[in-house]
Amino acid sequence: MKTMYDIQQFLRKYGTFIYTGNRLGDLQMMELEINELYELGFIENKTYMEAKMILKKEITSTLKQKKGSH
Repeated sequence: MKTMYDIQQFLRKYGTFIYTGNRLGDLQMMELEINELYELGFIENKTYMEAKMILKKEITSTLKQKKGSH
């Protein structure tokens, strides 16, 4: 898993489609879904850590863009 697209496709395998129109909200919901899949034992540690790293990077980037636009 290397990109946000990979995470979206991964979540779709579990029937999860997230699009609220709010980028930050979408990222946070994806993070919650990944956490839940991991806690329930559906995904292994390596996949979980890769997804979390990508999401944290995207969330940080989105927050920086928001601050810069004000």
